[in-house]
Amino acid sequence: LISSATKSLRMETEILEKKLQDAQMKLAEKDGDKEKEIQSLKRLISELEFQLTMEKNNNESFLDKLRKEMKHKSDELEKLTQERTQLIHSLSQVQEENCLLQETVRRECEERCGLTAALGRARQQVLELRRLSGTFP
Repeated sequence: LISSATKSLRMETEILEKKLQDAQMKLAEKDGDKEKEIQSLKRLISELEFQLTMEKNNNESFLDKLRKEMKHKSDELEKLTQERTQLIHSLSQVQEENCLLQETVRRECEERCGLTAALGRARQQVLELRRLSGTFP
C-alpha cells in the first residue's frame, strides 16, 4: 500500500513537475514575447519622439519665418503709411498753391480785361482826336 501510494505520489509529482515545466516554458515564452513587444514599443516611441522633435523644429523654423515676414510686412506697411501721409500733406499743399494760382490768374485776367477795355477806349479817343484834329487846323 505504501509502495503503491509512493508510486502514485511520484507519478503525481512527475506530472505536476511536467506541468510546472510546461507552465514555466509558457511563462518564459510569454516573457520573451512581452520583452520583444516592449523593445518594439520602445523603438516606436523613440521614432515617434524623433519625429515629434523634427516636427517641433520645423514648426519653430516655419514660425520664425512667418514672424520675420510679418515684421517685414509690418515695417513695409508703416513705411507706406508714412509715405501716404507725406503724399497727402504734399497734395494738400499743392492744392492750396493751385487755388492761390487760380485766384491770381483770375485777378490778372480781370485786370487784363480792364486794361483791354481801357486801351480800346483810349484808341477810340485817339481816333476821335485825329478825326477832330483833321477838321481843325
